[in-house]
Amino acid sequence: MEEREKRNDKKMGPSPKLEKELLIRWIVDALWRTLVHYGYWLKEVEYQYGMDVALEMEKEVGETSLAIQLRRVAKLLNIELQNGMPAALYRLEGKELEELLDTLCLNWLANDGIWFQAVEKKFGILDAKRCNDTCWIRFSPYEAYRIKTLLDLPKQGGLEALKKALQLRLYARINKQEIVEEKSDSFVFRMIDCRVQASRRLKGLEDYPCKSIGIVEYRTFAGTIDSRIQTECLGCPPDPPRPDWYCAWRFSLR
Repeated sequence: MEEREKRNDKKMGPSPKLEKELLIRWIVDALWRTLVHYGYWLKEVEYQYGMDVALEMEKEVGETSLAIQLRRVAKLLNIELQNGMPAALYRLEGKELEELLDTLCLNWLANDGIWFQAVEKKFGILDAKRCNDTCWIRFSPYEAYRIKTLLDLPKQGGLEALKKALQLRLYARINKQEIVEEKSDSFVFRMIDCRVQASRRLKGLEDYPCKSIGIVEYRTFAGTIDSRIQTECLGCPPDPPRPDWYCAWRFSLR
């Protein structure tokens, strides 16, 4: 009986080449599924208990899960870890690390754009904008919370904390931005060069009307850094274009 089963397995199994190819693709797909499953958990916890609770829980879950996954993969592939991170990263020069970070940020933006175009192609621009706005409503406070954790910013760090946090957004490695000091209780943040809008202009397209979501995006980002911060839009498409910036926002402390 056992011999017959072994013969059947051998007969029905794929060729060694196909089996290896399938295993490799399955390995990458397993990483893919894990990321998506992680996202579903975060979304559901946020739906059930609210964003504040979800962010607090995700911090603990994320750190624990990442540490476990890195240790297991590192042990199997004989990858050296340093401070819980791949040691190879510590051997890179600063310029190389910045290039890697820029690549990851560009990949993030490409991912966002591919989703937008896919929805637009199937359901139209209005539905794509609706999906995009909903994603940003969730992502902006999440990104602020991750930066707050990364920099170990105080709970109510004021405008100085917000200035630091704005420098670590993924957009900060893609677009050109500046901070203009005003009073002791306010400053203006300007997007001097926007990769998305600049690309549209090169194609002869109108600016993407991002003001509605920008108001929510920057308000939730700033509010996550410090709930006392107020956000005011000074200009953003579809407002009339300005020669020296694409959008501008004033942040002030109550």
